[in-house]
Amino acid sequence: MLLMMAEVLQFAHVALSFPNSLFWRILAFNQSHVEWVGMSLHDTIQPSFTFLVGVALPYSLRSRQKKGTSFARMLGHTIWRSFLLIALGIFLRSTHSPITYFTFEDTLTQIGLGYTFAFLLTFARPRWQWTALAAILFGYWLAWALYPAPGPNFNYAAVGVPDNWHQHLLTGFAAHWNMNSNLGQAFDVWFLNLFPRTSPFVYNDGGYLTLSFIPTLATMLLGVAAGRWSLAASPAIPMRKFLVAGGAFMAAGLLFHFAGVCPIVKRVWTPSWTLFSGGVCFFYLAAFSWVIEIKKQRGLAFPLVVIGMNSIAAYLIAHLCEEFVESSIRINLGAGFLNMLGSDQAPIVLGTLTLGIYWLMLFWMYRKKLFIRI
Repeated sequence: MLLMMAEVLQFAHVALSFPNSLFWRILAFNQSHVEWVGMSLHDTIQPSFTFLVGVALPYSLRSRQKKGTSFARMLGHTIWRSFLLIALGIFLRSTHSPITYFTFEDTLTQIGLGYTFAFLLTFARPRWQWTALAAILFGYWLAWALYPAPGPNFNYAAVGVPDNWHQHLLTGFAAHWNMNSNLGQAFDVWFLNLFPRTSPFVYNDGGYLTLSFIPTLATMLLGVAAGRWSLAASPAIPMRKFLVAGGAFMAAGLLFHFAGVCPIVKRVWTPSWTLFSGGVCFFYLAAFSWVIEIKKQRGLAFPLVVIGMNSIAAYLIAHLCEEFVESSIRINLGAGFLNMLGSDQAPIVLGTLTLGIYWLMLFWMYRKKLFIRI
């Protein structure tokens, strides 16, 4: 959530003023999504959020079971939560549209589409959870592999692929996962046009897809495994399992990528991306567990706790409040103040103030014990 909110720092914009600076290039790269293949720090936001949803599930179910909540009631609440996540994602994507903009590639809708399935699989034995994970990834890979790849004369421009995109187009077997020329694109052209629209859906500008919720479910199942291990080891931390899992899944994703079997592409959530990013999430979990739980440096985590305790509120603030907060800062502080470091770095000053206001809003909610739950 902090990385998402910190988009207001506009590192990529500032980096344009310092084209020869390695420092600014690194910052810009890691606050932007990669064009197609690979991963930046910014690309870890959605898988981390999704992974943690899975981590929380075993804890949530144990708490509800101890309170005597019936399975039927838990299932009903889970379905309602899934619906709200999907609806909230659609609402946020519709804020600048003349009518409801039905789209399902948003982080919240992707989690909502898979959440009920993850809930049900949490009740299964671990071996069946791993079997489901493997079946999801292999089945999804096979479906894309069997769908015809774009030919050499495919009209990429007609599906929104930029003219300068050629260096990102994959060749050979990997071409099955090229932008807007794949199984997920074909599904969306059919599915999204079932909903009322101002104009027919032709393509998503970023190549994002509805069907990505299927491998996203696999990311949640990796989180479920981490949560299950944590519960079983409590009060100890299963660091060895986290580290081994992180290394194994990252290695598997890289192996499939470099073998040409399946590329690592976040925008379409390929099975290789699921494995690779899942491994990164295990390493994140191990690192934070080591600092906070083993080394007891909990004070360092407090700024993040304020955000994490209200993750839905943070998500809404970042999507709905940016224009209002930034315009208020410009009006009340003026250009002279924002240019204190020079006009080239004015976006950093504005972004830092905006991010600070976001955090103070969440801190006020934290102090007042106002937590948005779904």
